[in-house]
Amino acid sequence: MPVRSLNRKQAFLMPPSLDELIPEDHPARFVGSVVDALDRSLWEEIEIPVQGDPLGAPSYHPRALLSIWLYGFMTRTRSSRKLEAACRDQLPCLWLTAWQHPDHNTLWRFYKAHRKKMRDLFKLMIRTAMKLGLVDLAIQAVDGTKVAANAAKDRTHDARELKDLLKRTEKAIRDLEVENDNPGDTTPVHLPDRLKEAKQLLAAVKVALEQLKQEDRVQINLTDGDAGLMKGRQGIIAGYNVEAVVSPLKVGEAGRSGLFMTAVDAVQDPDDHGQLIPMMEQAEENTGEKAEMSLADAGLHSGPNLSACEEREQVIAMPEAQEQALKQPYHKDRFGYDADTDTYRCPCGHTLKYLRARQRGDRKIRIYRGSGAVCRKCPAFGVCTKCRTGRELQVGEYEAALRRHREWMATEKAKEAYRRRKEIIEPAFGIFKEQMGIRRFLLRGWENVRAEATMMAVAFNLRTLHVVWSEWSAERRYKLTSAMQEVKQSVLSYAASVCRSTSSTMLPTLLFNHVIS
Repeated sequence: MPVRSLNRKQAFLMPPSLDELIPEDHPARFVGSVVDALDRSLWEEIEIPVQGDPLGAPSYHPRALLSIWLYGFMTRTRSSRKLEAACRDQLPCLWLTAWQHPDHNTLWRFYKAHRKKMRDLFKLMIRTAMKLGLVDLAIQAVDGTKVAANAAKDRTHDARELKDLLKRTEKAIRDLEVENDNPGDTTPVHLPDRLKEAKQLLAAVKVALEQLKQEDRVQINLTDGDAGLMKGRQGIIAGYNVEAVVSPLKVGEAGRSGLFMTAVDAVQDPDDHGQLIPMMEQAEENTGEKAEMSLADAGLHSGPNLSACEEREQVIAMPEAQEQALKQPYHKDRFGYDADTDTYRCPCGHTLKYLRARQRGDRKIRIYRGSGAVCRKCPAFGVCTKCRTGRELQVGEYEAALRRHREWMATEKAKEAYRRRKEIIEPAFGIFKEQMGIRRFLLRGWENVRAEATMMAVAFNLRTLHVVWSEWSAERRYKLTSAMQEVKQSVLSYAASVCRSTSSTMLPTLLFNHVIS
């Protein structure tokens, strides 16, 4: 078999074309088509000038810089220095930049200046997918996952530890100053590295102590003051809780399914309970429609959440943490309530009367109790209760909502729907962490982390839409980009019409109602 010649100094016989560098269905081509489809109004909305300054040296085009960042998030490259290297030696990035080579400072300045406005792009991508009928809002899943912060958990301290650290640092600074004190040296004083680091630590500790007082917090991290200690699958981490809402998406005629993120946020609270309603509201605002059914795990189950879902007329399938307790023969659900007499009747037929109300935190609890003499003679005594004063029931204000939800969760329809939760939200987080490499945030500070989480969601949806785009014909691909312009133009046309007949104070409200309608 002959061997092909190898000549690394071989010149091109014909000039190469940029269009020949990557395949027709490459993700970089899709990213480029999406960014090229953004009209001037959206660039202005995300505060990115596309015209440039007529004076000075030419700058890199925003389309190239935004494309590089989006493609980087899709391919596990979120560092400006790694992106700089990719723009030198990776063909997809060279294609996106038209063979230009922005350095890491240019890339970083662009990302820093505009990353917080990426939520507008996130919403545009969702509305475009909705306009094309790709998102299946018959069902959606809500959940959270812990992502490590750009900080070590060992640098998290409470007030006492910070005060001890403050004393040790002050003593270390005094000792270092004595070591470096040389009265006979007439050369300019340069702060030694160890002393400089100690003074920086001292300043950080003082700021952390002040922040603990102002924000009434128990602990604070010296590296990222907004990160908190959270329990993840890998143990305790200093990090954030990334909440997301995911719906299935139909990908092409082949019948393959995909996942589409309709809401995302990074929160400081490790508990998921308070995030259910805000995330569903964000998803409804982004899509313009309410999902027919929502799915959530037991970590979001609570009386207030169920009551809020009923008020929103939102059907939700969600188990509760005390499923084993519900199987007990004398669980309070087995006690019948008589609204006329405001009493409960136990499974053995005995009556529990209202005793008193009790405030537990921000919740009001009603106490019902049976007769001690009757309970002690009951055959169930010792199983139902061991209290000699009688069986006691504590009934919260959301008891009725909890009972109705338990009855709903006992139906086959609810059980069948809940089985789909794992195949919707869990793979989405798996793609986040395994395929996109998002196990740790690179930015520090809550607002910056929220912007980074939004960029992750945009990249996640671009990955899904790329699968759709790669299966479509050239004519249908054009529909995807034109749909983006139509979604944006719809809001702009509406804005122009109301501006002529509406006061400026009412305009934001009308625009918001138009967007979500």
